[in-house]
Amino acid sequence: MPAARFFVEQALSAGARVTLPASVAHHARNVLRLRAGDPIVLFNGTGGEYRARLASETDAAGGAMQAKVDSFDPIEREARLRITLIQALATSDKIDWVIEKAVEIGVARVIVTGAARSTARLEGARLQRRLQHWHELVVAACCQCGRNRVIAISIANSLADALEQAGQTDFKWVLDAEASAGLPATCDRAHEVTLAVGPEGGFERREIEQAVRSGYQPISLGPRILRTESAGLVAAAAWLALNGEFAAAPVG
Repeated sequence: MPAARFFVEQALSAGARVTLPASVAHHARNVLRLRAGDPIVLFNGTGGEYRARLASETDAAGGAMQAKVDSFDPIEREARLRITLIQALATSDKIDWVIEKAVEIGVARVIVTGAARSTARLEGARLQRRLQHWHELVVAACCQCGRNRVIAISIANSLADALEQAGQTDFKWVLDAEASAGLPATCDRAHEVTLAVGPEGGFERREIEQAVRSGYQPISLGPRILRTESAGLVAAAAWLALNGEFAAAPVG
């Protein structure tokens, strides 16, 4: 079994002894039943990961838990092609799903935006709670899938705001069921891509036109209409697959 992975927001270095955050200690002790001497992996989101072992606890019943860092491994598991996903607001469980799976697939950034047909709205304290919740989802997904960089999640009030946040990338696509074009087969170098996905019911025509004026090409994903929580993930995974992201690593 691979060693359990934990995210810690602090500086790490080989030979250091670190006190694990309470939430990490709780998960290690009470969920995974780890004990002193067990190997773990720590990462802090800045790249690479640290091999470590749990050290003795000050209070076995639930006190502080420490780890002794053994070594640093600069390994990265980021996708070769950088994808920014603009995802229109939908119900909270759907957005949670999109964010979690976007991390696993290899998406580099997610911008959650309001749209004309969005049934959900976020503002004030509720918005801040959701952003914190999404950050926790990202961390948990990184722990599970092996990514060592914590992707950014931001919120936009409108599609126009989201398009501005995304900035300039090599390819810019907006999903449109009526589009005649689909994903290109491959690219010849490491491109940055922005992919905009509408809410339930899709973007309104005026929003599609707004994206086109900002340099986005409407594309479809074939004859079947995908749900909002599926469309962006399918497009991202297909684009990565077309460009060799999921090919087996060479042996030897």
